Amino acid sequence: PVSSTAETIQQYLYYTNKSSKKDLLFHILKDQNIDQVLLFSRTKHGADKIARNLKKQKISTAAIHGDKAQNQRQKVLAQFKAGQIRVLVATDIAARGIDIDKLKHVINYDIPNIAETYVHRIGRSGRAGEEGTAISICEPEENAFIRDIEKLINQKIHLVRDNPFPQTEKPMTESEKKEWEKEKQRKKQEFFTSRNKNQNRPNSSKFSKDPWRT
Repeated sequence: PVSSTAETIQQYLYYTNKSSKKDLLFHILKDQNIDQVLLFSRTKHGADKIARNLKKQKISTAAIHGDKAQNQRQKVLAQFKAGQIRVLVATDIAARGIDIDKLKHVINYDIPNIAETYVHRIGRSGRAGEEGTAISICEPEENAFIRDIEKLINQKIHLVRDNPFPQTEKPMTESEKKEWEKEKQRKKQEFFTSRNKNQNRPNSSKFSKDPWRT
């Protein structure tokens, strides 16, 4: 059933702040026992960003999601299976159909808001009686998702207390969420208004003489 997780999978949970997730991930990946990992991101943009950050740390990484061409996804998957890539960052949709034997590690960089998705994700490891490890990184806004997951699987996920980036912030209240959404929309509108103004501005003689502009 979707509500159960394999007993061969060890589950670990880190509570942290949104601003510390990146550093906490670097800290986790310092463990050389984590030789290969399938890492889940909620969004395509997030997957690309995580991959860029890990590459800067000289960690061999690739991202797969719906915006990548099919042949590109297949190539990356083949490289991962061959052990040429240490971290494969994927969205839930792109990860469908990924079947990697002996995959030992799964990281939830973003906690899924649907508890069953967590079970599907971590089930990528610990297959056919093999041991697996699932590590979840939880920011304040996702705390409620963890409660839903623990309720579904009927067990507590092991909380890692040796955490250099503990969670110190509280989840936003409903009114704070509304304000945050309003501010986000305002900034988005501001960005598009500014961009449209620049696009509609006629070329000045200064720009027309610039050899780098085409």
